[in-house]
Amino acid sequence: MSKVLLFNPRSANYKPRIPNSILSIASSIEGLYDYVIVDGNLETDPWVIIQHYLEQGGFSYFASTCMPGPQLRQAIPISKMIRELYPEIKIIWGGYFASNQYKTVLRSSFVDFVVNGQGEKTFPALLHALENNEPYEMIRNLIYTCNNEIIKTPKDELYEPDTLPLLPYETLNRFYPLKRYLGKTYLGTKTIAYHSSMGCPFTCSFCAVVPLYNARWKGKSAQLIYNDVKYLKDQYGGNAIEFHDNNFFVSEKRTVEFAQLIKPEKMIWWGEGRIDTINKYSDESLAIMRESGCKMIFFGAETGNDAVLKKMDKGGTQTAAGIKAFAARIAKFDIIPEYSFVLGTPGDTPEQVMEQIDQDIAFIREIKQINPKTEIIIYVYSPVPTEGSDMYNRVLNSGFSFPQKLEDWISPQWENFDLRKNPLTPWLTPEMINKIKDFETVLNGYYPTVSDIRLTNIKKNLLRSMASLRYKTGLYKKPYELKALQILWKYRQPEIEGF
Repeated sequence: MSKVLLFNPRSANYKPRIPNSILSIASSIEGLYDYVIVDGNLETDPWVIIQHYLEQGGFSYFASTCMPGPQLRQAIPISKMIRELYPEIKIIWGGYFASNQYKTVLRSSFVDFVVNGQGEKTFPALLHALENNEPYEMIRNLIYTCNNEIIKTPKDELYEPDTLPLLPYETLNRFYPLKRYLGKTYLGTKTIAYHSSMGCPFTCSFCAVVPLYNARWKGKSAQLIYNDVKYLKDQYGGNAIEFHDNNFFVSEKRTVEFAQLIKPEKMIWWGEGRIDTINKYSDESLAIMRESGCKMIFFGAETGNDAVLKKMDKGGTQTAAGIKAFAARIAKFDIIPEYSFVLGTPGDTPEQVMEQIDQDIAFIREIKQINPKTEIIIYVYSPVPTEGSDMYNRVLNSGFSFPQKLEDWISPQWENFDLRKNPLTPWLTPEMINKIKDFETVLNGYYPTVSDIRLTNIKKNLLRSMASLRYKTGLYKKPYELKALQILWKYRQPEIEGF
């Protein structure tokens, strides 16, 4: 039986997290194929160990998850070297970069298949077809080329998470001590990274998961989530949880049930949700969440302009008034709201774009007045290929285009594009980018993030003191003194580094 090499490229923050995507794929072939796992976050040079495995022989498949940004820096050159040195090996990519940019990926000539979305059924079906020289045209969630034509098979329904195999934590532990994945964060000394659901029931035009799931969501039951977390706590000492779901809080019933189950374990936890969804939760539910250890929740506030929210296809009932009201409401439960904003969305004229940036800056300041504990995350708008949306049509009409060659994604100007820190969008001028970044620097000085566990109270007080005049007067331009301190102290950016 052929062997499979599963690769998790190095992530943006270079911190090891339990590689849930790779473990999901591993679970689908557990007992069917021999496989090895290579984690780029835990290898100085992953190519050395990958080549070591391949030289042993018997490997017919190389499968890599691939998010945009830094993961491409390893996934692209390693896949290319495998094609050159081991041309008989089939190369399979998954992850939302591969799914969204499948044309560029497949035209590279060194990726054979893209798993389009969930792969727990697609991946083993593809391996079975290849092993037995059977057709794979009917396998769902698959993209490949045939006679120079790209073939995209129909999307499958989202799988019921409770019916999927358990993640093979013990197998991972044979390759890398699992305790190495439980790192020290703001939440705890041994933080578990966990993914409990797939998709999101909304269609935000700037979100990269929308083309994958088309407003669908499926969540694992609270009991099974608890079982996994309890296992990782008892066996490996986990004492905090990061839920990396695109939208953990879709179901109030599930959230409350999990909160009640996890409460006796005294574990701090964090997740991502929508303001208008959680604002519909009862006060009792929010109180139970906090009592259970929910300390902070990440929300996509995006903007304080209702018209722009509509252009973003934000869906639901999110409004500027609702964003402000929820910041005040959640403060009563001692849960820190982490609001992200997307600045620099396309407009009809440069003046309109600049005016919107100024309005969003003013709105952020207003949120801070309402609830000073609100953590603010600022992104610069970067397009995703959500075909048919008004905002993406504006992007295309501006003259913007994605790289046509896969290797170009790791060029300096594109490498950080999907971290939303280095935009290449025609409508944003250097003046606009400087205004956003300068305001962010002053804001982070006046309100240092609570999630930077390395930042002492003395350093926070000094930053706040130095930023005070700038913040109060609105003089954000060229805050070199604050930037110097933030560089010196390695001020962490949650939008890039996570916890």
